[in-house]
Amino acid sequence: MKQNKYDDARFFSAYEKMPRSVKGLEGAGEWPVLKALIPDLRNKNVLDLGCGFGWHCRYARAEQASSVVGVDISEKMLQKARKNTDDPLISYIRMPIEDINFLDSQFDVVISSLAFHYIRPFAAICKKVFDYLTPGGKFVFSVEHPIFTSRDEQDWYYDNQGNRLHWPVDNYQTEGVRDTRFLTENVVKYHRTISTYINDLIGLGFSISAVKEPMPSEEMVKSVPEMKDENRRPMFLIILAEKSI
Repeated sequence: MKQNKYDDARFFSAYEKMPRSVKGLEGAGEWPVLKALIPDLRNKNVLDLGCGFGWHCRYARAEQASSVVGVDISEKMLQKARKNTDDPLISYIRMPIEDINFLDSQFDVVISSLAFHYIRPFAAICKKVFDYLTPGGKFVFSVEHPIFTSRDEQDWYYDNQGNRLHWPVDNYQTEGVRDTRFLTENVVKYHRTISTYINDLIGLGFSISAVKEPMPSEEMVKSVPEMKDENRRPMFLIILAEKSI
């Protein structure tokens, strides 16, 4: 299933109000860790899968990438990305990630931010990315952490006063569909284990350079006090892989 909630007017309106939508990369708690893993982009050809508003595409060009291609399924997302982009070396393509079709060795770096947990065929996408990368090319992506996605509810356990007691984990080893809720809508996510993320990459010929489970910075916790609970369980998983030469 190729899911596109972002072209629903009510859902998109709610998404536009999120801190990461308003503030961009600086409003994304995982950005400092993801940024540190992105390789030198100077004179590189970059592909961004699930580019959304184009924040990472514009960042790549600011880092002097030669060209950037952003792919997203949502026309509303891409309308805003194009509106905020004044750069002929950034191109946006409306397409489900599952349907991407580029040339072998077309890109030096492939980036994806919080998209793959909405997509069923992870290994098939990784095979395409492997083919599209130049030898030695880098693939860096973030997903919602499998501890976060293990249950349909994807929420804390609360006491009778509404205090957060703990984050429950259940059915972790049972991969597949999770019918959950995000913003105003029910959405479908695909839960897979950490070992699946890593072993699928290794099985395709990637070498794993880094695996990170980012936590909010002290500055973010100070400015947004409720963020302190994000340190009680991992919310994101970030992996940097390299196409072996």
